[in-house]
Amino acid sequence: VILLCVSGMGAETARYSVPEEAERGSFVANIAKDLGLTGEELLARQARVVPEGEKQYLQLNQHTGDLVVREQMDREELCGQSEPCLVRFEVLLESPLQSFRAEVRLTDINDHAPVFLNKEIVLKIPESAMPETRFLLESAYDPDVGNNSLQHYSISSNEYFRVYTQWRNDGRRYAELVLDRALDREQQAEIAFSITALDGGTPPRSGTALIRVEVLDINDNIPVFTRSLYKVSVMENSSQDTLVVVVSASDLDSGTNGEIVYSIVQNSEENFETFKINSETGQIRLKKPLDYEEKKTYEIDVQATDGGGLSTHSKVEVQVKDVNDNAPEVIITSLISTLSEAAPPSTVVALFNVRDRDSGDNGRTTCELTGEQPFRITLLAADAYALVTSETLDREQVEEYNVTVQARDQGSPALSASKTLLVRLLDENDNAPTFTQAIYTMVMSENEPAGRSLGRLSATDPDAGENARVRYALVPPPTGTPAAASFVSVDAESGIVRSLRPLDYEKVPAFEVTVRAADGGSPPLTAQAVLRVTVRDENDNAPVLLHPAPDSGAAGELVPRWAPSGYLVAKVVAVDADAGQNAWLSYELAKATEPALFRVGLHSGEVRTARAVTEKDAARQRLIVLVRDRGQPPRSATATLAVALVDDFSDAFRQLDHDPASGQQPQVAEEEMLTTYLIASLCCVSSLFLLSVLVLTVNALCKARVRAELPPPSPSCFADGDFANDAVSVGGTGTLSPAYRYEMCLTSGSGRSEFQFLRPVL
Repeated sequence: VILLCVSGMGAETARYSVPEEAERGSFVANIAKDLGLTGEELLARQARVVPEGEKQYLQLNQHTGDLVVREQMDREELCGQSEPCLVRFEVLLESPLQSFRAEVRLTDINDHAPVFLNKEIVLKIPESAMPETRFLLESAYDPDVGNNSLQHYSISSNEYFRVYTQWRNDGRRYAELVLDRALDREQQAEIAFSITALDGGTPPRSGTALIRVEVLDINDNIPVFTRSLYKVSVMENSSQDTLVVVVSASDLDSGTNGEIVYSIVQNSEENFETFKINSETGQIRLKKPLDYEEKKTYEIDVQATDGGGLSTHSKVEVQVKDVNDNAPEVIITSLISTLSEAAPPSTVVALFNVRDRDSGDNGRTTCELTGEQPFRITLLAADAYALVTSETLDREQVEEYNVTVQARDQGSPALSASKTLLVRLLDENDNAPTFTQAIYTMVMSENEPAGRSLGRLSATDPDAGENARVRYALVPPPTGTPAAASFVSVDAESGIVRSLRPLDYEKVPAFEVTVRAADGGSPPLTAQAVLRVTVRDENDNAPVLLHPAPDSGAAGELVPRWAPSGYLVAKVVAVDADAGQNAWLSYELAKATEPALFRVGLHSGEVRTARAVTEKDAARQRLIVLVRDRGQPPRSATATLAVALVDDFSDAFRQLDHDPASGQQPQVAEEEMLTTYLIASLCCVSSLFLLSVLVLTVNALCKARVRAELPPPSPSCFADGDFANDAVSVGGTGTLSPAYRYEMCLTSGSGRSEFQFLRPVL
């Protein structure tokens, strides 16, 4: 970009011309043709005209490339009589940024006629004036230049005078009146004729004035200046009434003819407005301050006239000296007010010119930046600069810069000026979102309804706008892993985590999911965090009995009557599927036949005797053990134990045969039957009773017949080997878990009262 700018700025200046006061819309030139571009390229590159001054006189048609007049231009107003009169401007193109210098020369048209400041010119000429004597006349003023300016003078026909047109050093023309023959006041005291100033335009314009010559009596000595040319220098910052020079003239005559009066011959309106002269002393002073930048040299015609009307002339040349009274001007020709933070170093931000109207060292300038900022200034051409980036930019550190360009001249004292440019940085998506935590831990209650808020995720992005807008989502788990993402959801905008369904702590005590935060950039940048959800256990499970089994009714246990205090009767074993305090179990004796005889371990569940067993204690004891957890509210279960106090094993079998627990089973079952079954049972009572009586009668008859057929009883003893095939194993599911074998002798007629094998308790 810089090379393109340098090539554009360093190229030859394009020059065009247009007549002054051309109508609006007048064609000047085709810029597109001169630049080698088409109208579409001009439009695409946003070509525009940047004037050197503040006023825009020209405009560019981006579609055709035509440069046309925007406002009428008066050459005399813009440049005075300076020639050439140039209107400078630059043509700026973008993408890439290029600048082309051009200038339009305003050609003068003959729009002004010569004008005499005084419509009547009075000359006092003594009658003794010799033929060929020359008299300086007041000059006419024509603001046009070149051929359109004043070219020559002519006078109307008369007998005494002719006129000559003369040239000044600055190119202006003035008139001298030449006497053709001697004057005679007695014959003609006054001579009048007209003078015409004619310019060279087509058609020519003219201005006239009346010359009235008064013939004076003889005054044979004319004033004489000490110098024919006075050269002086005046500083441009001189104030009003500053003395410029003192001219002096003398006259050999005496009396009124020797009295000299000084005056300035008005050869231009500019001199009349700038200088004044003391008619008695010859002091020339300033009417107003001078400006070197407007005009550098003045020529003043001074006339000394004595009392007799004789006059002479002298010239004063005033050179204006430059003073450093103009500060430099910083003129911005192009500015990129918004710049991407991703712009590389040496990116052009602005193009500007520095202009100082002073001359010499006072007009030489340097340019620099104030403060520490990531920019620098590059010189493109004389007084043309580019503001470029010097390093990479970061909007997250500084969003905008106020870049101050300071221009300073080399005058003494030096003057300076500054211009502040506001450069805003456009955001690029160069920062990924950042979670405030790497791991988020949240807690949800077991069986909590869906839709409850568990917490909130938070991620920040230092970018701006859409690049800083963070959206949240769950990362899908890998294939084959548990779908923990189906348990919770994350609100994309707010990051609020909500449950999707109730969870069972016993199945899912905790789970983890990965959460992604993505910004709105293109392409989006992402960050991830771990969401760890812990399920808080609720007391939703009652204790479960392992021993005794809950479906086996009352468990039978045997306790010898000689059991001391602390004798282990049984152990109740239970578990709770909950966790923590909800799974802490305690055991207590809820109900017992003799509560003082037994105690239960609070935490162990062991049922032991609280004291030694005595003969007074009932042979059959029924215990109900309550198992309770510590949840809120607590849940519980009960275990029923049937305890038999026995002296020996045969007694244990008899008591077990008459264990009320065995007879209570139907009763308990009947109590738990539904009402419908009770109604059905009432209908069958009669039939069941009759059937039972019939069965008992048949059974009794069969047994009487068998006894009648048996041989007489004889004692008999069976040895150990006789039970090899017919032995019956006596065992139980209670505390008598191993099998026992008993040896005994029975008579052949022993009956039911002698020995019985009972069914197990369980």
